[in-house]
Amino acid sequence: MIGQSAKQKSPPARRKKRCANDACGTQFIPQRLGQKVCSPSCALVMAPVNQDRARKAIAQRERRDIKARKEKLKSRADHMRETQVAFNAWVRARDAAQPCISCGRFHQGKNDAGHYRTVASAPELRFEPLNCHLQCSPCNTHKSGDIVNYRINLVQRIGADKVAWLEGMHEPKRYTIEDLKAIKAHYRALTRELKGEAA
Repeated sequence: MIGQSAKQKSPPARRKKRCANDACGTQFIPQRLGQKVCSPSCALVMAPVNQDRARKAIAQRERRDIKARKEKLKSRADHMRETQVAFNAWVRARDAAQPCISCGRFHQGKNDAGHYRTVASAPELRFEPLNCHLQCSPCNTHKSGDIVNYRINLVQRIGADKVAWLEGMHEPKRYTIEDLKAIKAHYRALTRELKGEAA
């Protein structure tokens, strides 16, 4: 009969492996799949290490789950706020070597990302790089942007034609959550790049 004459294949021989207990290090042939130690005594030695790894893995997974749940709960306004923070951080990094766009001094205190055309008056330009420059906090906060001097220095920095473009009419923009996530990721990457170059 064919079945009787056919040679039966024996399972492949298991290869030796080194015991995971560093204090032991014995070479052994595993008796079962996934066996990492040579004996029950080594398994007892390794138990605390495995428990620590398991605890860390569980904590890491829980953090990821919490982050994912928080992300799902964010509103469009939350995404807009985060994107603005990322954009402003990039402006400050880009202009780190520049003086305040309005008063022309190197301010030792807090510096802002000051919009030439405000977010309220031109929301479509809120993430436009030409419309936002490093500005000291006194000019931005206490002098409402010191817009006259801002414009004079902006013309010198980017040219009259670009300032005229900023002052012109623009298509309204309705940012989706996906748009905001992409813009935020883009400016965070640019900021990391700039900080890497500066280091």
